[in-house]
Amino acid sequence: MNNRFFASVLALAILCVDAVTKYFTHLYLPVMKYPWTSYPYGGIPVFKDFFGIEFSISHQINKGAAWGMFPDYQMALLYVRIAFIVGLLLYFLFFNRDRRLNIPFALIIAGAVGNVVDYFIYGHVVDMFHAVLWGYDFPVFNVADSAICIGVLWLFIASCFESKQEKET
Repeated sequence: MNNRFFASVLALAILCVDAVTKYFTHLYLPVMKYPWTSYPYGGIPVFKDFFGIEFSISHQINKGAAWGMFPDYQMALLYVRIAFIVGLLLYFLFFNRDRRLNIPFALIIAGAVGNVVDYFIYGHVVDMFHAVLWGYDFPVFNVADSAICIGVLWLFIASCFESKQEKET
């Protein structure tokens, strides 16, 4: 199977899972309007104190960028996100020659598109996964955010191995 085709199918699957999870979160969970101090944080409990980790599904609105930064600049963020998606998509389709990077690029593009689509459907990004890792209350995130983070981490690790291989040769 063609690597680029597989990456495209994976991106489409991520978009579908992201859309479905956001739809059901928006439809069935109340919005977490204030910081909850106790588990399950106004949502559905998944597990509590699993090796010091708590995880729940709760509905939170994000009108800004990552971690809710710049919520007053929604339109500017929308334009930046769209420009980023177009630039990355053009690079992915026409300039990327390294087949190993097709999947991480597809993950990042799918995640970014998923969050932009939210703006047009809901007027904000719908976040739902709430984790507390050993006392640190991690920002609430969604499937699209996870895909972006995994893609960026994948690119970072690939670039580390690439530079190490270049030094050896």
